[in-house]
Amino acid sequence: MAKADIAALLALGAAFFIAIGDVMHQRSAHEVTDEKVSHLALFTRLLRDGRWWLGSLVAAVGFALQAAALGLGSVLLVQAILVTSLLFALPINARLGHRRVTKWEWLWAALLAAAVVVIVTVGNPTAGHSHASWKTWTAVVVVLGPVLVLCVLAAGFVKGPASAVLLGFVSGALWGVFAVLTKGVVDRLDDGLWALLRNPELYVWALVAIAGTAYQQASFRAGSLTASLPTMTVAEPFVGSVLGVVVLGEAMRPGDAGWFTLIVAVVAMVVATAALARGEAATASAAQPA
Repeated sequence: MAKADIAALLALGAAFFIAIGDVMHQRSAHEVTDEKVSHLALFTRLLRDGRWWLGSLVAAVGFALQAAALGLGSVLLVQAILVTSLLFALPINARLGHRRVTKWEWLWAALLAAAVVVIVTVGNPTAGHSHASWKTWTAVVVVLGPVLVLCVLAAGFVKGPASAVLLGFVSGALWGVFAVLTKGVVDRLDDGLWALLRNPELYVWALVAIAGTAYQQASFRAGSLTASLPTMTVAEPFVGSVLGVVVLGEAMRPGDAGWFTLIVAVVAMVVATAALARGEAATASAAQPA
């Protein structure tokens, strides 16, 4: 079996475990307190919640599988396949909430996953490097940093699904950065533990993971899974893929005829995400007491 095939299977397994962890985290974020708290206060309370730690343990299995997949395949390939976590998370969340996934939720979730699969297969991603220079990473911070800060500030002025989407994008973007850094950290494992501990990339990797988790919980708290998770699910592979190309030198080779298909797939991804977020708004409105 080719390395890319093994990476794809590992990424699919990662998507399953990460989906379970996401659902457990989302429920903990809503149940840990009835008070209106800040993002930092919410995160510190969750750190004292046993159910949240159980979800973190399950998600950690997914991250380990993701790291193994990134050791064998490109960021473009692995991150795109992780979008299938949405297909696992929706029925799991519905089961715990004692409801059925509607046919429209299935339709939009399937379209979202299919769009990313098309991007992977038609795009024909190729691997690049495992590391990038600090100059390159500085440019990433200068471009991406202000966007994330504006999203966080805007999330403070809006409520419900809109806030969940904005914070979900911040979390997803950070997890996309995390994926690219993971590839570098995994590559350092061959040099031994001491070489890994001396690598600054390891500590940046850990800080990004903490920030991604904190904003993930804030997004889960702001709205239901159908508002937050689709945004995270799209933002992570999108940002990860862009960084895979810009930072690691990975490439897509769709051919002349394939570019049109890729554009259609991207449009389908955006439409599916917006539809799921609108569905959350309608559900939240219907659930409010008259």
